[in-house]
Amino acid sequence: MSGAGLAVAAAMLATTAYHLGLILEKRAVARLPAIDARHALRLLRILLTAPAWLAGFCLMLCGFGLQVVALTLAPVSVVQPILASGVVILLILSRVVLRERLGRLELACVLAVAAAIALIALSATGSAGHVGQRTSGAQLAAVAVTAILVAVGLGASALRPVQAGRHRVPANGVSYAVSSGLFYGVATLAIKGLSGTIVHQGGLGRLALAIAASPYPYVTVGCSVLGLLVFQTGLQRCRVSIVAPVSNITGSVFFIVAGTWLFGERLPSDPAKLALRLTGIVTAGVVVAVLSRRPGSAAEIASGDVAESADGAAAIAGAA
Repeated sequence: MSGAGLAVAAAMLATTAYHLGLILEKRAVARLPAIDARHALRLLRILLTAPAWLAGFCLMLCGFGLQVVALTLAPVSVVQPILASGVVILLILSRVVLRERLGRLELACVLAVAAAIALIALSATGSAGHVGQRTSGAQLAAVAVTAILVAVGLGASALRPVQAGRHRVPANGVSYAVSSGLFYGVATLAIKGLSGTIVHQGGLGRLALAIAASPYPYVTVGCSVLGLLVFQTGLQRCRVSIVAPVSNITGSVFFIVAGTWLFGERLPSDPAKLALRLTGIVTAGVVVAVLSRRPGSAAEIASGDVAESADGAAAIAGAA
């Protein structure tokens, strides 16, 4: 198997592990006390003492590790659409694990994304093209800081207390999702930068020193933690059908645009492969966008309202 083929396989395994972990986390946080990203230490204590949540988190970490492997073998434009298509895997796993129902729209999207992944894989046969592993630190810092500031603003808006008697509307879930997606997108950019450090260092000793001296692991961990705080709060308070897909879309679009530009990667020069890859990317993007705008069922809305009421009751009890 070529490097591009290994990258596609690693990316598919990464997104599967990540979304299986997400399903386990969603099931776990539904049974935990109310959490709030503004109370980071309490949130982390609750999560880190919940075995079911930790199992899901470990699976997600495996997904991140496989993502690093994929990004060292193929360009962002190959890897990221496959990672972004994980929203479909999320729907499949929610049907199998959580017994949620796949409607006709979801089934059609599963088939469309399967076709998109096949097109991207075909476009990556032979030479995978230039894999960018170096970038300007100043440019990356400017992009990362801007994205982080926007994420902080959106997160603060989502966490603002609502007036008594009013339910959170779906747009509030979108705010949680976009905020966490931007944090995760910056973390993924740092992972991409870290992959370059790994490739250009020889020997375990030199590699360990280079990683420790690089800002990338610290940016990755910091933004991942911030994204986790916002995402887990949104995951408990809002419907997973809103928070997970929109967060995925935000992080994916941010990373594929910023990453391709920052790391100087190019689309295939061969017209046929270019057409295959662009078709696959556009198809995956359209499918993910359609799924993110899928209206929730009455049962999902009722479930979100019950969770909101429970969260408000817990907050009142804590204040008392």
